[in-house]
Amino acid sequence: MNTVKLTFAFILALTMNVFAQNPNNDPSLAAKSLLDADDHVLIMIDHEGQMALSVQSIDIQTLRNNVGLVAGTSKLFEVSTIITTVAERSFSGPVFPEIREYYSDETKYIDRTTMNSWEDKRIVEAVKKTGKKRIVLAGLWTEICVTLPALSALEDGYEVYVITDASGGVSKEAHDMAVARMIQVGIVPITSMQYLLELHRDWARAGKYVEVTNLAKRYGGAYGLGIDYISTMREWDKEGGDKKH
Repeated sequence: MNTVKLTFAFILALTMNVFAQNPNNDPSLAAKSLLDADDHVLIMIDHEGQMALSVQSIDIQTLRNNVGLVAGTSKLFEVSTIITTVAERSFSGPVFPEIREYYSDETKYIDRTTMNSWEDKRIVEAVKKTGKKRIVLAGLWTEICVTLPALSALEDGYEVYVITDASGGVSKEAHDMAVARMIQVGIVPITSMQYLLELHRDWARAGKYVEVTNLAKRYGGAYGLGIDYISTMREWDKEGGDKKH
């Protein structure tokens, strides 16, 4: 019961934006390992229909939600983002609608034949042009199309992060072993909601407050429902609650 009350109070605080313009907040105190919107490149790899058909490590609807959350986050925070496909028109098909919604210009997608996207010169050059030394990856499948470029970029001197729940493997073991292999060499695992909140990081950043909570409400599962619940209840309370019944 205490946990429920604390969760409710936390959501209420977020919805009311009571943290606005807090003079005690100092971003320079944060760990340098935390991601910031302008310090990395996001590469979304092969989130395509044919690739998704073989994914067994995560429920497909959950995967689509998480991919939508990542794409929406990167668009909201103007993260340098590369969308890459493999044999798009001959085999793997279009990328998820959740990506196309935020990145609708498909002429900018990089279509490859290589399983390892780091072996395609266009992708390596696109990353180099940004001047950023951090890369965040998410893709299908974890054990091939994520692990291979992750290891390659790491060897080339980049810091590499992988959004594990916006990626999927052909089995849970394949996904888990791929993540374990990457962690062993220093690649950092994160999750999709963590990605959103790590980039936002301060509810006093009122400029993106509404957009962040809207993304959470749309893709954030129970957390998003909680935000929607308390904000709706507050609106009903302003209208007089249940007096009309």
